[in-house]
Amino acid sequence: MILFLKKYIFFLFWTIAMLDIIGLCLNLSVVHFILKPLLMPLLILSTLLLTAKTSGRKKIIGALFFSFLGDVFLLFEDRDPVFFILGLSYFLVTHIFYIIWFRQLSISRRSLIKDHPYLVLIITAYAAFLFYLLLPGLKGLKIPVFLYACVISAMLYYSLCISYSISKFNRYLIIAGTIFFVLSDSLLALNKFYKPFPLASAIVMLTYCMAQYNIVKGFIRNRN
Repeated sequence: MILFLKKYIFFLFWTIAMLDIIGLCLNLSVVHFILKPLLMPLLILSTLLLTAKTSGRKKIIGALFFSFLGDVFLLFEDRDPVFFILGLSYFLVTHIFYIIWFRQLSISRRSLIKDHPYLVLIITAYAAFLFYLLLPGLKGLKIPVFLYACVISAMLYYSLCISYSISKFNRYLIIAGTIFFVLSDSLLALNKFYKPFPLASAIVMLTYCMAQYNIVKGFIRNRN
């Protein structure tokens, strides 16, 4: 069973993810309620099965665990605003875990952000423009959303600080994951606080799965 899981766990992850996304496209909320909570435990299991014990592994598992909690609470956000705040809080912790791990990988002076410091301005400008768009619809959530925007921007920044001593492919997997995370959260926020758009839930879910998968895959490849 363990050998089977080691070989096919990512296939299982993407099978469940795509079924969930199809369910969202078809407005089958029951499918989403059943399948979404399975995704992060599968990535936690993949991390446990495919890597040895390291401090980095604890951070990845911590990030995925809080993502799981965020996933569960956001399933109920339509019932009470407090569930959205709780979900946001758990994802805030997720990003902090990832930031700590990215800083751990920033062990030398050479990195993408060192070679291209203008990227800091791009990240800052994007976060500021997005917050400006969302501001009229945020009402009492201005401070929580502002803090969240700061933290996820910091996560993207620190992913660009990852040292060139990490292989280029693995670095780009992780960076792609953080970009997908920013994209996923941006689309979710735009749909909720700015202007709803067609298939928003499915697109947010797809980019979220791409984000978590790429970060975990980059971690596993780097540890191995």
